[in-house]
Amino acid sequence: MPFTPIHLGAGAAFKAIGDRHFSFMVFGGAQVMMDIEPLIGLIRDSDVLHGPSHTLLGALLIGTVAGLIGKPISLAVLRLFGFADARISWTASFSGALLGTGSHILLDAMMHADMRPWWPLATGNPLLGAIPTDHLHMLCLGLGVIGAAVHALRVLWRRRRAASARAP
Repeated sequence: MPFTPIHLGAGAAFKAIGDRHFSFMVFGGAQVMMDIEPLIGLIRDSDVLHGPSHTLLGALLIGTVAGLIGKPISLAVLRLFGFADARISWTASFSGALLGTGSHILLDAMMHADMRPWWPLATGNPLLGAIPTDHLHMLCLGLGVIGAAVHALRVLWRRRRAASARAP
């Protein structure tokens, strides 16, 4: 199914690791961009849903576009929702985009038989079945829970530190 939220678990883990140098919003946008091709394939009832966009070359191209458009779009959305002082660096935008598309390829290659992640260098998919799909989903869910918890603790720690710095 295109636009699966299970990929966001990896994004939460990346956010916990990368902090301000990683944009979770751009990561999410890159996930959606990756799955436009499979969505069109579903609508057209194609035999192959994961074509050129689901190769390393496709991921690099989509990740570059997502990195370029992700920062301004994410900032506009954040400001629309009242976060006027939101900041996203270009580093955060491109790390979110490229880790988003790269992890998308890795995760999808393990579960979709129509993928050729190394095309045009190779036509096979050696990652298919490397992890059973239900285990892969649990891994992504676990990464999401751990990543969200680490990020939340980091935010609370920063707020507490800032409050104690302001206290007399």
